[in-house]
Amino acid sequence: MDQARKTAYEVLLEIEKEMAYSNLVLNKYIDKNRPENSAFVRELVYGVLENKILLDYYLNMLIPSGIKKVKKKEATILRMGLYQMLFLDSVPDYAAVNESVILAKKYARGRDAFVNGVLRGFMKRRNELMLPKEGDRNYLSVMYSFPQWIIDLWQNQSACDDIEALLSASNARPRLSIRVNTAKIDTNALIKLLENQGFEVESGSFSERTLHIKGSGILELPEYTQGLFSIQDEASTVAADLVGALPGDIVIDVCAAPGGKTCAIAEKMNNKGVIYSCDIYEHKLDLIKKQAQRLGIDVIKPVLLDGTIGQSKWIESADKVLCDVPCSGLGVIRRKPEIKYKIENDYSELIEIQKKVLNNASRYVKRGGTLVYSTCTINRDENENQIKSFIEEHSDFEIVTEKQFLPTESIDGFYVCKMLKRGQ
Repeated sequence: MDQARKTAYEVLLEIEKEMAYSNLVLNKYIDKNRPENSAFVRELVYGVLENKILLDYYLNMLIPSGIKKVKKKEATILRMGLYQMLFLDSVPDYAAVNESVILAKKYARGRDAFVNGVLRGFMKRRNELMLPKEGDRNYLSVMYSFPQWIIDLWQNQSACDDIEALLSASNARPRLSIRVNTAKIDTNALIKLLENQGFEVESGSFSERTLHIKGSGILELPEYTQGLFSIQDEASTVAADLVGALPGDIVIDVCAAPGGKTCAIAEKMNNKGVIYSCDIYEHKLDLIKKQAQRLGIDVIKPVLLDGTIGQSKWIESADKVLCDVPCSGLGVIRRKPEIKYKIENDYSELIEIQKKVLNNASRYVKRGGTLVYSTCTINRDENENQIKSFIEEHSDFEIVTEKQFLPTESIDGFYVCKMLKRGQ
């Protein structure tokens, strides 16, 4: 049995059953199975997730009772086989069918003939299976594999002038981005080091600390072990930059794990001052500690804390506060395409959590201090409307900077708002 396809199947099935995050499950099974071609595993997993609605559209025309009536095991195998036939020119149709049948014999016993029949049916009928016409209600949903409610949300909120461009960018594979640890090395010096080792390097568009990298094995470099850089999308670095922390500041990061923004802020502080880095889970605080240790940072103080519960001892104690709240994640679908199918269109409970965290965070800011609110989503109710409501209730805060970034800008979709607390 092909080890890469076996691994991809196990990953996709766990995501389907457990609603797990693709990046975490991929790493787990690649480490476990050690497939020779891990790139092919990732291609299959992300390809199926990115195109699931389109794949199911075809499968519904091939299966009389529809794909929803098919058990998860054989449905996963069918999606994998069909994805290869539709999108992977390097895989002949017969190979995609044969390998799918082999998987079915192993993992969906008694259903191999069914899998074989459905996929061979596609081979025979592919030229007669019609996609929705442009302008049809479900055209965008099928073509870009987005649930209709997300499309409606973005259209109703005028999230982007070109909705198709936003959907396309949200399905695109993101570039590998790193954040330079400027407390240890100059950006230009790191560029030279990486280029000398064969990597292609491009500077970021929004943060001078961000570099976009082409090449493999970057985490195996001694420069990574030495803490000269971290893997981080430019969006997260921009949010950390906007905090504007200075050496000697007291900073509170109220929703910090896994610690990327916390460490980015500490680097800007040149490892001088203190950052209280908070999370609700103990094991996530360990992730922050490990990052800080690799980067040579010792000003981070991990704190076990629920952001929805206020901490009275911190009232008006911090120069800068970062409030990177839990959100629907609609801006990072290109990294976690399963988000499209996990979340519901009722996010009222999530918005209430965000409000509580933001209100508590605002109490920690000194007069004259800075509060930054950020999310990795594209949804006015979690972003602009959340801040509008906050400002109406907290007249002592004023907006300094507010921006919604979109994946069409070759960056994760995220929202960030920097506020100043009035007074001396």
